[in-house]
Amino acid sequence: MSLRLKDVRKSYIEQDGTALPILAISQFELKSGEQIALVGESGGGKTTLLNVISGITTPDSGEVVIGSTDIAKLSEPSRDRFRAQRIGFIFQTFNLLAAFTALENVLLGMSFSGQRADRKRAKELLGKVGLSHRLNHRPATLSVGEQQRVAVARSLVNRPMLLLADEPTASVDAKHQATVLELIRTACSEQQCALLLVTHSAEVAAQFPRVERLSDFNKAV
Repeated sequence: MSLRLKDVRKSYIEQDGTALPILAISQFELKSGEQIALVGESGGGKTTLLNVISGITTPDSGEVVIGSTDIAKLSEPSRDRFRAQRIGFIFQTFNLLAAFTALENVLLGMSFSGQRADRKRAKELLGKVGLSHRLNHRPATLSVGEQQRVAVARSLVNRPMLLLADEPTASVDAKHQATVLELIRTACSEQQCALLLVTHSAEVAAQFPRVERLSDFNKAV
């Protein structure tokens, strides 16, 4: 599933009422099955960009076309439904539900999209990120790195056509960084899933066939 941004603008209003430009993107494209590492300075708008692409927030103006759908024109319930069914998102803050186990958090990713819970697939993905022994543990009893790996498994469980990853290896050690990155990239290759991965790591970015700097096409910074 391809992604195309055209004339996307996003600003936030500061306390004194002035507008603070965050995104000013004339054109950006991610083709179906393509994998891009996106690098940039802290505060440069990377997370805002991912939120706009996923429909978590809407741009002030412009087009955000995923496949043939301009999600910027959808209602909030329609954007939520589209995201759950078509987009995987690995959040920098994980967004795991504290009252649920690792396995239940992954299964919830399926329920949000309207799919029947597939415990076998959820367990398989948690096993691939090295958490077979932690299926029934809640987030509070998991390390930060383990929580990140649960979030990765949850993002892949619905076989998304577009995967957005916000620093997915930032909270894992070197051993699991390689495992997590390989899982993400392999899963996307197998499913022809487009991947946009935000990273501060030059080592991570170097493993991608295409690397983009946000400042090169975001004229708000």
